[in-house]
Amino acid sequence: MASNDDTLGSLPDPNVFSRMCSSRDVFHHVTGRWGALVIVALSENGEPMRFSELRRHVDGVSDRMLSQTLAQLEREGAVVRTVHSSIPPHVDYQLTELGNKLSGPLSDLKGIVERELGGILQSQEAYDKAHA
Repeated sequence: MASNDDTLGSLPDPNVFSRMCSSRDVFHHVTGRWGALVIVALSENGEPMRFSELRRHVDGVSDRMLSQTLAQLEREGAVVRTVHSSIPPHVDYQLTELGNKLSGPLSDLKGIVERELGGILQSQEAYDKAHA
């Protein structure tokens, strides 16, 4: 397997702040609304999840958006899709090593948002009153 240096060849160093760098797209997919929630859901579950389990867990995501999100995360190496030979066919998803690395900071962020939600809502209310 090629090392990162071999794979990247003579590409410039990744810079998520540069609109020309593909790291920005990856960052967007991982931290976007559905990508982050899927990664955290798979991490918290601790074992592979079927599509329908993920859809129920990530409330509000459509089948189409979940399918697109899983495909993008699979393409980027954060999720692996496993098809089991059974009738009916059984497909499940789980985090890869990269997905597990990403899940830690995303889970931490989720925890901060949940713990600080009261203060966040107060700030929003104060802002809305001041700018009404």
